[in-house]
Amino acid sequence: MFSKILRYNVFNETKVELFRYLDQFQKVNIISGNPEVLYNGLYDESLFAKCNSENSLIIPDGIGVVLAAKLIKEPVKEKIAGIEVMDSIIKQCEKSEKSIYLVGAKQEILEQCLLNLHTKYSNLIIAGSHNGYFDLNNCQELIEDIKLKKPYAIFVAMGCPRQEYFINKYMDELPSKIYMGVGGSFDVIAGKVNRAPRWMINLGLEWLYRVAKEPFRIKRLGVIPKFLLKVIYNTYIIRKE
Repeated sequence: MFSKILRYNVFNETKVELFRYLDQFQKVNIISGNPEVLYNGLYDESLFAKCNSENSLIIPDGIGVVLAAKLIKEPVKEKIAGIEVMDSIIKQCEKSEKSIYLVGAKQEILEQCLLNLHTKYSNLIIAGSHNGYFDLNNCQELIEDIKLKKPYAIFVAMGCPRQEYFINKYMDELPSKIYMGVGGSFDVIAGKVNRAPRWMINLGLEWLYRVAKEPFRIKRLGVIPKFLLKVIYNTYIIRKE
């Protein structure tokens, strides 16, 4: 059920099996395990510890992680995109009349995201929202609002590692079941950014599409070869020594 990649346990079953597995948790932090998130965790003790806690579940979100699983001969059954997991959770919440809470993005992006969600899921209960511009160590008003609203799921879109720090800091204190850092997903839902065509997603080329649309992302791609080299070094060199 898990592939051991650089001391991380990465879920290696299908998305259908993922949702069956989630049922066992009272609280769960769903971590979109792309190379950037996992590589940063190697050099941040608090992030690494939280990624490997009993209440966390890492999904293989990113072609770099899929390749890493193949390198260690523990392949994942499929790449599981965080935005697709988020969408599935939202659908479930609408059907079961459970509420969600959104934290992150610029205010205008957040507002358009909320509008589009209401349009797509007319019966969805959105308990509350807050943009991503606040002090992580001084946001008690936000925390009290979440406690009051008691949402089933909280989606945090503030980029890595800020969104991870927020979840790590407040997850134990908050009443929700599902916590998920979703990066730029609010921008996609708001219609500011489009996902790659399905054929590119299926071929593992979504990263190429995103860089073509947002060239500034090319700097972030540098973490993928670093991550894969780390996997190769730990798997084929350290183990042989």
